[in-house]
Amino acid sequence: MTKSKPTIEVCATEHKASIAREARRVTSYDVALVAGVSQSAVSRCFKPGASVSKSTHARVMKAAALLDYIPNAAARSLITRRSNMVAVLVTNLANLYYPELLAELSKQLSGLGKRVLLFPLAREADVDRVLADVWQFQVDGVIAATRLSAEHVAEFERRRMPLVLFNRTLRDQSVNTVTCDHLEAGRMLVSRLAAAGHRRFGIIAGTEDSTVANERRRGAVERLAELGLPPPVVVPGEYDYNSGAAGLKALIAQMGGVPDAIICGSDVMAIGCLDCARHELGIDVPGQLSVAGFDAVEPSNWLSYNLTTLRQPMPKMACAAASLLCAVIDSHESQVERRVFSAQFIEGATARLHPLAHAPTLETASATGPRVPVAIM
Repeated sequence: MTKSKPTIEVCATEHKASIAREARRVTSYDVALVAGVSQSAVSRCFKPGASVSKSTHARVMKAAALLDYIPNAAARSLITRRSNMVAVLVTNLANLYYPELLAELSKQLSGLGKRVLLFPLAREADVDRVLADVWQFQVDGVIAATRLSAEHVAEFERRRMPLVLFNRTLRDQSVNTVTCDHLEAGRMLVSRLAAAGHRRFGIIAGTEDSTVANERRRGAVERLAELGLPPPVVVPGEYDYNSGAAGLKALIAQMGGVPDAIICGSDVMAIGCLDCARHELGIDVPGQLSVAGFDAVEPSNWLSYNLTTLRQPMPKMACAAASLLCAVIDSHESQVERRVFSAQFIEGATARLHPLAHAPTLETASATGPRVPVAIM
């Protein structure tokens, strides 16, 4: 009488007991023995996108579950020469939308077999210190939502480290970039406010080392000049709530009265400005003063504020950054791509506006076409 072959459950139980007696960890070799497949087949089952039959995959996954097997990422990285980790550099103060950004990046990169290693910066000027740490972790690539100098980029090239700039641009170098058009966003905000009769503008800017704040301010200043309006009075800010209140008081003092409109470098500063105007200074918003921000963070949509602001298409931008970086990692292409997205104007209740039949919502104008070389001017 032919002896029946033991089930995978029986094999797993016996093999697990043997592993316990030897006081060692479960390996892919153990899974292969229990599943009755080769060790390379086990490796393919745990590699995203690898070719493996459904029946083999089912047996391997069952054996792995019965043995409590967890793939060794460190060992796999020695074989593939990849850590499957992507470093994300984020400046806390300049990126108040960063929880949404990180959630989207983690989701997109996880689907591509990568994990996020976060490096937060208190200020963009801290990038030298952070990069020294990044090199030690031997990540596969970097998404940098912070300002990098030409020297920093040259170091990435020397180390052959794939890099994608997120919401930052370098005028004199070709670097893979995913960004919102902040210059156009500043111009758009001024255009809508000026069309409603605003003439005297104040700006509560972001930090001086923020390229995003500088681009937004430059766009606003350029558009005011084109319209023949007086240049705005600009006061500094730190992207926080208190900067909004302090900035409002500084603008009133410098301008000798309440301006027609104040553009804030972030929604949080706009909310601080708004609260100070309404509750401390008794200014009618938007009847006497229009207040606008940037980024459309969650509190800006609360009924107490309903802020006039600009929204960046963060999910689309995060998806573009993740796919672009992984494409560079996999192909080692030297070709450079720049993907530019446009902001969406949010007509809140904090600014006097004339409704437009065709408001300049440029979401559909995002440049995400085929990968072609570009010159960053």
